[in-house]
Amino acid sequence: MVSRLNEEIRKKEAPIVVGLDPKPEFIPEGIRKKAYDEFGETAEGVAEAFCLFNEAIIDAVCDLVPAVKPQIAMYEQFGIPGLAAFDRTVRYAKEKGLIVVGDAKRGDIGSTSASYAEAHLGGTRIGDKTVRAFDEDFVTVNPYLGSDGVKPFIEVAKRDNKGIFVLVKTSNPSSGELQDLIARDSEGKERPVYEIVGSLVDEWGSGAMDGDYSDVGAVVGATYPEQGAALRRIMKHAVILVPGYGAQGGKGSDLKPFFNEDGLGALVNSSRGIIAAWREERYSKYGAEAFADASRAAVIAMREDLRQAYE
Repeated sequence: MVSRLNEEIRKKEAPIVVGLDPKPEFIPEGIRKKAYDEFGETAEGVAEAFCLFNEAIIDAVCDLVPAVKPQIAMYEQFGIPGLAAFDRTVRYAKEKGLIVVGDAKRGDIGSTSASYAEAHLGGTRIGDKTVRAFDEDFVTVNPYLGSDGVKPFIEVAKRDNKGIFVLVKTSNPSSGELQDLIARDSEGKERPVYEIVGSLVDEWGSGAMDGDYSDVGAVVGATYPEQGAALRRIMKHAVILVPGYGAQGGKGSDLKPFFNEDGLGALVNSSRGIIAAWREERYSKYGAEAFADASRAAVIAMREDLRQAYE
């Protein structure tokens, strides 16, 4: 799967993934009214508004970016209707030719991880048929339980030509409370926990190569460029999913350490900076009715800003 991702990045000249993390306040009143008129101010109404909003943005940017990343928590909070909206969003994005990164941050003991992996990447046998649940192309994975919590995802990814992104150094301010702790690795050397996890990602990824890169990628926040540089050296064949750009403070000039010399190796995420661009002053000319055009303009601006990181 990573070879397809890199092909799309090269073709569109955009190492960008759009985070589809909707909130009711991000959605223009006209769309909310349309959804609420049909379904009421209910979970079903919010779910319909999410879908209409997401589909308009996907239509506006699908020729510019290789991938989208819906964050499942934004949908789960509205129960079954929300999960149905997540599923509908995934399927619509794939119909438009986009790669879908499911931001679910799953990870548990082996048997439970295996079920999560089948839910998000694979499928479950029922009689003579395989039922696929969400069927994303990549999913984010929490490695806190160690190898037996991660390897089931790798096994399903290899079987079904999918991929994963393992949390290594996340963009949130308190990540250092655990990820920056100094610990002894398997050789007894003292290193930050994030470097130890990065070495594990490199090890896991060596058995899941797809061309020059591995289907086992990593999540490293744009807000930590120095750590990103160290991890890039450790994880030479991993694509790094980079959150924290834009709204969290990351800029294109900060991201050069995340890329390899071939101009690949990183996939930069922007969520509300794109989907809620219509609310920003610099895109105010579009107004609420042309919110998707504002999102397209934000993607184009981001694409230009990122050129300084990889060219």
